[in-house]
Amino acid sequence: MHLLFDLDGTITDSAPGIVACLNQALTDVGRPCLSTDQLRGMIGTPLRVIFERVLDPAEPDVVARAVACYRAVFDTVGMSGNAMYPGIADALRELRRRGHRLQIVTAKPAVVGRRVVAHFAIADLFDAVHGPADDGHSEKADSVRAAIDFVGGDPGEVVMIGDRVDDVLAARAHSIRSIGVEWGYGSRDELIAAGASLTVATIDDLLDWVGES
Repeated sequence: MHLLFDLDGTITDSAPGIVACLNQALTDVGRPCLSTDQLRGMIGTPLRVIFERVLDPAEPDVVARAVACYRAVFDTVGMSGNAMYPGIADALRELRRRGHRLQIVTAKPAVVGRRVVAHFAIADLFDAVHGPADDGHSEKADSVRAAIDFVGGDPGEVVMIGDRVDDVLAARAHSIRSIGVEWGYGSRDELIAAGASLTVATIDDLLDWVGES
């Protein structure tokens, strides 16, 4: 089976680092910081889209400066506030041991996604990392399409695994199954409402489902 994994909220608990970087960027462009609760719900959304929501989309220059400021501090502040969920690395290795093929499909630019998996020393577990070329100029469904094309196989053997509505909708756009994980930043109710094939509460539940499929 070909398993497509979201990154933020699925493999990594990146909220502390992302929130810190977002607020640093807001400060750098002269805007007030926002609370963790205000920003947490946006994690997993393309960066440019986040700043268009919290700033004025009619000021594209300010949005672009905020994106640049975020990127300038992400490799230090963002990485230091990022951690893998307990047990996820072992689960990924187990899935590979069972013969499944893994790819990353993220809202981050692909180059940033590659830096994250390299930082956590799990790059060797993934055949490819897919994401937009830059921030917010493509949909997650485009990256799912790239992952399906990469394997050149039957979409029936491809499953998207993620924590947000965008992951589910991207899977549905290409008629592939989706698994919503409940340990991330989206809620079980929103994943079900979006049409997730199923949801799993724990990493062990995910392994059990894949083992039975």
